Amino acid sequence: MRRFRFALFLMLLSAPAVAQQESGNISLAKEYTRKGEHEKAAFLYARLPTDAQTASNVLPDYLETLQQLKRYKDAEKLVKRAQKAHPEEPYGVTLGAVYAAAGDPAAAIKQYERVLSQLTAQQVLPVAAEFQRRQLPEWAEKTYLRGRALAKTDTEYGPQLIQLYTQSGNSERLMAETLRLVQDDERQLPFVRNMLQNSLQDDKGFEALERELLSSVQKYPERTVYSELLLWLQVQRRDFTGALVQAKALDRRGRTEGSRVMELAAIAQQNKDYESAIGGYEYVLREYRSGPFYAMARQRLVQTREAQVRDTYPIETAKIRSLIGEYQQVLTELGRTPQTAPVLRSMAVLHAFQLDEKPEGIKLLQEVIDMPRASLDVVDQAKIDLADIYLLRAEPWEATLLYSQVEKSHKDSPLGYEAKLRNARLSYFAGDFKLAKSHLDILKEATTREIANDAMQLSLLITDNTAQDTAGVALRDYAAVEQLVFQNKLPEALRGLDALLQKYPGHALQDEAWLLKAQLQRRTGDYKGAVGTLEKITANPKYDVLSDDALFLLATIQEDNLQDKEAAKTLYNQLLVKYPGSIYVAEARKHFRKLRGDSL
Repeated sequence: MRRFRFALFLMLLSAPAVAQQESGNISLAKEYTRKGEHEKAAFLYARLPTDAQTASNVLPDYLETLQQLKRYKDAEKLVKRAQKAHPEEPYGVTLGAVYAAAGDPAAAIKQYERVLSQLTAQQVLPVAAEFQRRQLPEWAEKTYLRGRALAKTDTEYGPQLIQLYTQSGNSERLMAETLRLVQDDERQLPFVRNMLQNSLQDDKGFEALERELLSSVQKYPERTVYSELLLWLQVQRRDFTGALVQAKALDRRGRTEGSRVMELAAIAQQNKDYESAIGGYEYVLREYRSGPFYAMARQRLVQTREAQVRDTYPIETAKIRSLIGEYQQVLTELGRTPQTAPVLRSMAVLHAFQLDEKPEGIKLLQEVIDMPRASLDVVDQAKIDLADIYLLRAEPWEATLLYSQVEKSHKDSPLGYEAKLRNARLSYFAGDFKLAKSHLDILKEATTREIANDAMQLSLLITDNTAQDTAGVALRDYAAVEQLVFQNKLPEALRGLDALLQKYPGHALQDEAWLLKAQLQRRTGDYKGAVGTLEKITANPKYDVLSDDALFLLATIQEDNLQDKEAAKTLYNQLLVKYPGSIYVAEARKHFRKLRGDSL
């Protein structure tokens, strides 16, 4: 008994030393593996006990060493020992990989099939992950599908399959799996949208999904999820005509009293698809005369028509008068109330800026500002409009006073940022570039993208053109021209641009001046002149910063004003190829597809 106790005591004393030696051998073997000295590494790994050889921190390196030495039989035996020691690990896949590395693909396939035939529900995720790690997506797919069969449900492992198909670029199966996932569970809709947003990057993918969804909508009209997904997809593609059809269908099924159509029409209006927006508002007016959105639709309809008139050059005075008449009809029908105050604002802006009837504009805006119970937002928007009119009348102090009032009452809000941007522009017009830039630097962090972008552009214009010319002499002349544009004095602005281009040939402002001149030529109906001006930018590689702006405007003029569809199609395609990162890509793609004759 004493001898046994003494032997046990000696073993306990030597155990730490043995463990330390084993750890040292593992570290040294790993270092040899890393250096490619596989013979030395294999010698050390072979001296380790079996449980150490098959440990998760040793097995991969030992296996790599054996395979590098082409000792595939030893590698096979090692993996089989690991399988017995750790049946919960996906070493069946590892064994198949050993056969593949040994140049026996048939044995590898047979082993992978054995793994699938013996698969349990608990093993599905780790086995599929191991197949993916080894760049075997087709076997990962088979694993998930086998797991689905075990679960006896058509949607099990749907998210994993969607991710797998996304990574492998298998659009056809991705779409089928996506539709299967949402057919019985609408809660998956946000996840599916997110996956599709990240995976469908080209026209072919979008078109294929659209075809699948249209087919599903017709085949299963009672399943609103397909219409929801189709509506989302068409909005992504800016196909507001198709999206309006789905919004109407969802509105009727869901009995939402026009809310879905109002949302879609507002998006179409923001994206300048005025026909679709008008169609949406007219639907609400026609179908829901007593509904909660009637008054809003009535106002927005005229506002959309106004935006359409403003974007159709040259702007015709008769159409402006007609719009004011339509606004007056809205007021007659709905009354002069806080809810219709935006109508009064729109009329005021038309009178002041389009018809040069400033007193009438001021009168209408003052009515809004003094209106009892009018919302603070509407009142402050009217103050900004009134300040703009004071700027038209060359009364900058009155203008900045009103802008500053709105800044103060709407701190850290979009309306306050808008007022600050107007104040910055006012300083810019006055040639006080330092003050303007101090406002703009704050606005570059604004929460609204449009304001931040506008601030960034004006800030860059000031920085670029005062770097060498610290007095900003040429920039002052350019700012004076932009003030004329703001005052709607377009002939005077064009003359000012011509004088500036002649006075400062080759100046850094030259491309901005040409782009602005082309925009004004278009507004005054000189389309061919605008084309010639824009081609001065697009034909010169040194104007790369504004080339995509010029190219898109050139394509728009060819399509909308000169009716040269082929020239427009060529230009849109040129923009897509040459400037894939441009902000105009989505819109250019839509126009290109339309001109090409695609079914939108």
